Parts: sequence; C-alpha cells; structure tokens
Amino acid sequence: MTADHYFSAEPGSPAREREVEFRVAGRDYTLTTAAGVFSADRLDPGTAVLLRKADLPGPGAAGPFLDLGCGYGPIACVLAGAATAATVWAVDVNARARELAAGNARRLGLADRVRVADPDDVPAGIEFAEIWSNPPIHVGKAELHALLRRWLPRLAPDGVAWLVVGRNLGGDSLHRWLVEQGWTVERRASQKGFRVLRVAR
Repeated sequence: MTADHYFSAEPGSPAREREVEFRVAGRDYTLTTAAGVFSADRLDPGTAVLLRKADLPGPGAAGPFLDLGCGYGPIACVLAGAATAATVWAVDVNARARELAAGNARRLGLADRVRVADPDDVPAGIEFAEIWSNPPIHVGKAELHALLRRWLPRLAPDGVAWLVVGRNLGGDSLHRWLVEQGWTVERRASQKGFRVLRVAR
C-alpha cells in the first residue's frame, strides 16, 4: 500500500479535517482542509507569495478564471472574492480536494461562481482570462510540462497566467522552458525562495 500524495486521485487516508486561516488583500478567510490534500496544515508559503505578489483581478473583472490544481480552494476562493462577477473553475485530480474546495466555496457564499471540476470535466470551448497555479512540481518534470502544455493554450488571446514555483524546485528552469515554448514570461517577484511568473502569449 502506497502513501497518499496530494496528486492522488482518491486519497485513502482518514480525512482528519481541520481549519486554516489566512488573510489576503484585507479579507480574512477560514477554510476547511484535510489529510491527503496539498498543504493541509496551513496556507502553503508559495501560494501565500503568489496571492500577495501577483495582480489580483478587480471587482469588475469578467473572467472566467482557472485555478489549476486547486487543492482545498484557497486561490479559487480569493479570486471569486476579488472578482465579484467572475466565474472561477477550480480544477484538481484529487477527489477529496475537490470536495473540500466546493464546501469552502459554499461556506463563503461563492458556490454560484466557483465551479469545482475534475480536469476532464472542464468544457473544451472555455478560454480563460487568467490561469492561476501553484503547480504540482513533485509529479515530475515530464508530467508538469504536459500539464502546462494542456492548459496554457486555453488562455484567451490577451489572457495571463500567474505561476509560483520554488527556486530550489526548478523555478528558473521552468521560466526558461516556458520561453522556449514561445510564451512571454516575466519574473514578477522573488520572495522567500519562490518565483512568481507572469506568463502571456
């Protein structure tokens, strides 16, 4: 029997739910997490840097947005809270993470605009104004590149993606690879060992 990873489709470990509290852009959030999902005990430091250093959408932003690898939903909930008219797709392979993300959106009154889905259930025709991700580096380079090749082309022509990657986990090499793939990449911030990358066509 293998141990669960946050990218396991069906975690087998007991959930052991708990709450995580954090503050972004002047708003307090309390979200439920559980074992078997990414960063279950706190807001991941990389996610915290991303939400602090990237450009959050304004209230009038229309979306739609994508939270790629949503976990229990902190990025999706912040995006939906900031852009009060936009739809946010929260996508994860982990069924427990999706259940938590949907529950957190409901508790925050965002369930009508946060659509939690398995990656294969996102309608093919949707183009995203923004993609946000703290991508799953530990799946391996080949899988990570395949993930980004799948989703980045779904940006709208003037869309932008915001990624956060640990410098010691290959943030700079990912930057170079994205440029090699034809994307325009700007390192927007470097803080606490994390790179925040702005990616556009």
